[in-house]
Amino acid sequence: MSQLRPAQPPKPALSWSTWSTSSRSDKLDANSSLSQENQNKSGARPMQKSEWCSSRIAQNTAGRRGGIPCAGQQVYAPRYRAEWLAKISEAGVRRRTELYYQQFDALAALRQGTRRELLAEARKHPAMRLLRQIPAIGPIRAALLIALIQTPNRFRTKRQLWAYCGLALRTYTSGDYRFVGGQLKRSKKVLAVRGLNINHNHDLKNIFKGAATRAASTSGPLQPFYEACVARGMKPHLARLTLARKIAAITLLVWKKGVRFDAEHLKQQAA
Repeated sequence: MSQLRPAQPPKPALSWSTWSTSSRSDKLDANSSLSQENQNKSGARPMQKSEWCSSRIAQNTAGRRGGIPCAGQQVYAPRYRAEWLAKISEAGVRRRTELYYQQFDALAALRQGTRRELLAEARKHPAMRLLRQIPAIGPIRAALLIALIQTPNRFRTKRQLWAYCGLALRTYTSGDYRFVGGQLKRSKKVLAVRGLNINHNHDLKNIFKGAATRAASTSGPLQPFYEACVARGMKPHLARLTLARKIAAITLLVWKKGVRFDAEHLKQQAA
């Protein structure tokens, strides 16, 4: 009879750190966690909360509840608030708007302080000077890019960055093969585009979409690229999407190679 052995405890599952390669070191993981913490403390979340609060004020005033036409920034100004509140007929909507005004004032003071901290932290990174050279990439967008991407070496090509930012095209096809003369042959159907990929980083997508919207509406080296897309018959929203993909590709090129921005990057494959 063989000798009985005590049962061995099950081995713990391998964590991500066990499978990590040399390209992602412990130092990079620590910097990623620290930068994410600094981002949450230094500007990203308070700014998003402030934007959410301002959108709620606009909805209560000019949306389906208020029904009052308004445009610009006058609805947020303290001197005109009593006038706008008096135009809201429903008492519940008026009270919610007053509470949103109070929250907006509290976040406005917090936003200014966190904005300064965010920019001060971003200036410590050498990539800040490179990203600021790109048109429509201001100091806030550049700081958020550094906090969210960490290093451009995560992406080997621009298409990987597009997929991570939600700017990659989803294609769909069916009926790839058909019978011709009793033989199975591959059809020559064109791939159908089904929008953009869903699993992505929403913050990065908002950064590049905002940069494309600003570049398309203001004079600069990127505006002729947008106008050329529209002149070729492309719809304006698709032209802005193409411009956002181009800005993302240029960002990866400038940051990865450490070169200065050049208008020639708009003509060549920027990745």
